[in-house]
Order: sequence, then C-alpha cells, then structure tokens
Amino acid sequence: MRYSTLLTSLENGIFTVTINRPDKLNALNKEVFTDLNNAVDEIQNNPAIKSAIITGTGTKAFVAGADISEFSSLTKAEAMTLSKRGQDIFFKIENSAKPVVAAVNGFALGGGCELAMACHFRIAGDNAKFGQPEVNLGLLPGYGGTQRLTQLIGKGRAIELLISGNMIDAATALQYGLVNYVVPAAELLNKAVTVLSLINTKAPIAIAACIKAVNAVYDETSDGYITEINGFGECFDTEDMKEGTTAFLEKRRTNFTGK
Repeated sequence: MRYSTLLTSLENGIFTVTINRPDKLNALNKEVFTDLNNAVDEIQNNPAIKSAIITGTGTKAFVAGADISEFSSLTKAEAMTLSKRGQDIFFKIENSAKPVVAAVNGFALGGGCELAMACHFRIAGDNAKFGQPEVNLGLLPGYGGTQRLTQLIGKGRAIELLISGNMIDAATALQYGLVNYVVPAAELLNKAVTVLSLINTKAPIAIAACIKAVNAVYDETSDGYITEINGFGECFDTEDMKEGTTAFLEKRRTNFTGK
C-alpha cells in the first residue's frame, strides 16, 4: 500500500512505519491519521507482518504534536469529531493483535505522546522528550492522553504533567515507567528490531491473547479475569499450543505457525 505521509518497510516480519513530515516535525494532520488508520489495517491483514514499529523521520522528532493550523476554525462539534477520530485510530493500534512498538526519536509531544502511548510499549532514544502541553493552547489532550498517561505513570504524576504542560526527558520517562528502554539515539531502531525479533519467535495466537487480556484491565466493559480464562482455553485449542508443549518436553526449539 502507498501512503502520502508515511514511509514503510517490511523485513523479517517486522513492519516499520515512519511518519514522514520532517518540515513539520512529523506533526499529525488529517492525512497522517488517514494513513495511520490504513497502516494499522495493513499490519492486521498482511500475514507476512508479525509485528510493527512506529517512528518518525529525522533526529529531532517522533511526532511533535498535532498540526495546530487545522484547529483554528473548528467548531465545538467539529473538535469533538476530530477527538473521536483520533481516539478511534489509536484504539486500533492499542488493540492490534500484533505487537506495535513506538521507537521514540526526539520530541513526542501532544498527539505524538498520545500516539506513543497507544503503542503496546515504548523504546526511547536518549534524546527523546515527552509531554502533553495542550494546556498552553487552552486545551487538554484529545486522543486518549489523559487516560493512557494516568494508566502508565499514575494519577499524581499524570495530573502534574497535564496541568503544567512540562516536558520530561528520556531518563525521567524510564523512571516513571512511560518507556521500557532508553538507548543511544543511533541504536534506537536496532533495539526495537532486537526486541521484536525475539517476540516474533513466540506463538502469534498467544501473543494476541496476552495483549487482549492486558487491555481488558483498563476496559470497564470487560472482566479481565474472564478474558484471561477464555484466552487460555482458546490457546489450548491451537496447533501452536501442541507444538509448544511438545517442543518443551522434547527439549527442542519451537516452530510456531500461528494456527
């Protein structure tokens, strides 16, 4: 699939999605959202893709925020529609059955921080900066940022960041639990590939079940324990479960097929 605002590549089952608006520090606009929505569909529908990385072009920014030039003429109803669309696309990333990792190269501010938080986990370059500075515009985050930031770093820290508009550096993000790793910027994509290469050796159905069960923790309409029970049972009914247990008993490597 061709995209107007994204660069994509597929190698060894890992699909790399690079937001490519360097002149705008990769800011999110309508076209980027459309492309991201289609890219998530490609991740789900292409059997050659086992996992994905989302990153930004250049060394300055992952995504520096939303494209504020699109905000100036919006009515209340249009703003709510914009927020809902962004949330829906980020929900698709969060609920992807295949792992999606954010490789944060530089600024992840506003909508960029929200995009990173919608991914299953985050790896940061040592030059990364995170923040939700929407209060400086008289706004609050609209793409799920108030919810995911609180889930990831806790209420007190989230409220402070949201109402101060302050940025935090990569080391602080690691301390807060916002990111899993901080690596030198030049090693960022290699680290993401290394982590996903290991994950890609595991059973795809089990991976999807893990993601679904963890997401159920934060879904008021779901009972996470019931989701876990159902996923456990469904995995028992797969060829991969038979392969995994047999390989364990035979002391050999597994060969999972996703069936």
